[in-house]
Amino acid sequence: MASSQSQSTSPSRHNPLFDELRWVIQIRHSLEEEVEDDNGIPVSVFNVPKALQATKPDAYVPQFIALGPYHHWRAELYEMERYKLAAAKRTQRQFHSLKLSSLVEQFVKLEHKIRAHYHRHLDFNGETLAWMMVVDASFLREFLHIYAVEEDGGAGSKPLKRLSSRMSHLMDFAGTKSAHNSILRDIMMMENQIPHFLLRKIIDLQCSSSEEAEGTLTRMLTGFMKELCPFKMMENFPSIDPAKHAHLLELLYCIIVPKFDEYSGDTAIEIEEQNDAVDSKDETNENSGYVQQLFSSIYNIGSSLNAAPVQYVKKVIISKPLKFLVKVPWKILSSLPGLSILKQPVEYLFFAQGEENPRAEDPTASHNINKPPLIEEIMIPSVSELVDAGVIFQPTNGDLTTIMFDVKTITFYLPTISLDMNTEVVLRNLVAYEASVASGPLVLTRYTELMNGIIDTEEDVMLLRQRGIILNRMKSDREVANLWNGMSKSVRLTRVPFLDKMIEDINKYHSSRWRVKTKKFMKQYVFGSWQFLTFLAAILLLLLTTLQAFCSVYTCSRWFGAVNVGTQ
Repeated sequence: MASSQSQSTSPSRHNPLFDELRWVIQIRHSLEEEVEDDNGIPVSVFNVPKALQATKPDAYVPQFIALGPYHHWRAELYEMERYKLAAAKRTQRQFHSLKLSSLVEQFVKLEHKIRAHYHRHLDFNGETLAWMMVVDASFLREFLHIYAVEEDGGAGSKPLKRLSSRMSHLMDFAGTKSAHNSILRDIMMMENQIPHFLLRKIIDLQCSSSEEAEGTLTRMLTGFMKELCPFKMMENFPSIDPAKHAHLLELLYCIIVPKFDEYSGDTAIEIEEQNDAVDSKDETNENSGYVQQLFSSIYNIGSSLNAAPVQYVKKVIISKPLKFLVKVPWKILSSLPGLSILKQPVEYLFFAQGEENPRAEDPTASHNINKPPLIEEIMIPSVSELVDAGVIFQPTNGDLTTIMFDVKTITFYLPTISLDMNTEVVLRNLVAYEASVASGPLVLTRYTELMNGIIDTEEDVMLLRQRGIILNRMKSDREVANLWNGMSKSVRLTRVPFLDKMIEDINKYHSSRWRVKTKKFMKQYVFGSWQFLTFLAAILLLLLTTLQAFCSVYTCSRWFGAVNVGTQ
């Protein structure tokens, strides 16, 4: 009986493929090599967080080629194995007398260093892992050689635009360049990364000196980064040191997002993003339909009147003397029965303009550093709304640190970004990498949230494209809008002080505009208090009808013109 119970609970009964002996050997080997394995190499290749992968799996899972151990055994990617083996054969011919088996022996000695870069446990023995890395790194090295910068091109040289004959078959695959772009996207996926030191090992065997090998790898990576970086207008492209970066994705991230030493002390509070919250732009009141129709009629009547009385009334409403006369006795009047219901609307309309929101606190304050941002603090008006409010958009030739809002000139500065068929995959995997490795503020994630916030429709994209902020190499502005609106998921939210301050300044300026305040007033106090304010709307409609009848008999413009002359 006891034996039957033990058999029913053994791992092999639950998983027929479980090899107990192999598991014991692996555990014993890991424990014996603990000291050697603890070499201080940080993990650099992570699994994509499930919260991100669930939104668009194709952007994180290679669709064409597997590089490295994470997706090596996927059957649907085996079609590219023959191309990888062909690249490995060409690499072997460049070694002259050296065989790939000798390179494999060197990689076997580096097994612990290779495994240290990967977050997931690699269920391969050392020789299998070494052969896999030799083949995949050979293919990656040959592919990156396409983008090598010409040696005599000087400082302003550009990547070669033509493919070498060794990789031309990839361009002709299926008769189009789609295979080349598919490989580009797969190479930049976080789970498809290969450590740079393996590429350096291969190049060392092909070059006569260490200096030549370092220069070759640097030129390859520089050309590739310039071609793939979405911020192509950067004036001073940073110099690249392959030894300081673990793989391609980390290198591109460090180019786009420079280090913010002044914010290194900020604590990142991990929270699940609540993107299911209702967008305030789409909120409507079920009972406000006929109220909107009523105020629409009022607006039409008011628009049909002569401009002189309308402008005169507007000047009177927003004049400082009237505000003063209203504010002095307001505390007494608001306490009277029947008038208390008007307290909030009147205070919002007359007294709130120009006053700071008490909740709009300094994002760098000590008591806010460890708190994730509020929904109000990451929301921002769209491009079209900001343009209507008088904001001027200007492009910059730089990285994310050039984002700013000049409150004096009302100018919003954004870096120029080039968008093509590969950009979305690259940005998504950069965001996933940032979420996995960054201990401080998620700067790139907040940038994508910023672009998602200011871009709602293709009109917003068109305005940014006309200003030179977006270089659109996609089919339409609608595709660009869908790209940014689809990147709304993040793993955690943190405060990014310079972006938080910029968003706060923009929201403060936008909220201070009279047109914006009127819209908010109508939405909050008219459509939200439709039962009482319908009565006030009816009275206003009656007054405007009377005014219209009066102006049809008498010349209102002359009368109001005389009033204006008398006041002057």
